[in-house]
Amino acid sequence: METNRTRYSDEELEEFRTLILKKLETARRLFDELRESLSNNYGNDTSDTAPTFKALEEGANTLEQEATARLCERQRQFIEHLQAALVRIDNKTYGICRETGKLIPKERLRAVPHATLCVEVKLNRNK
Repeated sequence: METNRTRYSDEELEEFRTLILKKLETARRLFDELRESLSNNYGNDTSDTAPTFKALEEGANTLEQEATARLCERQRQFIEHLQAALVRIDNKTYGICRETGKLIPKERLRAVPHATLCVEVKLNRNK
């Protein structure tokens, strides 16, 4: 990659748009499934079982429901990040590190298409 380039070409941006739209479709499908499982979590009740087992089962259901709710929230945030990446593509600012102003390598963007930081900055933040 040329080091003096300030942005990706329109063709490259369209390649990333295609990638992001595919990921967005998959992410929305998973989000809908998670949301559906949260709303239908009471299909198998324990009304005909012993009280002790019922309490244990309800506790397990609560933990499972909380975990699903956390997954649902993470998925919602992922969708928002992907949508923001599409806006950056439209603005032709996609793939530019927001701290250094340099292009984020294509390999990183293919792995994390909503990335806004290059690897070096990200690693320094995690120290």
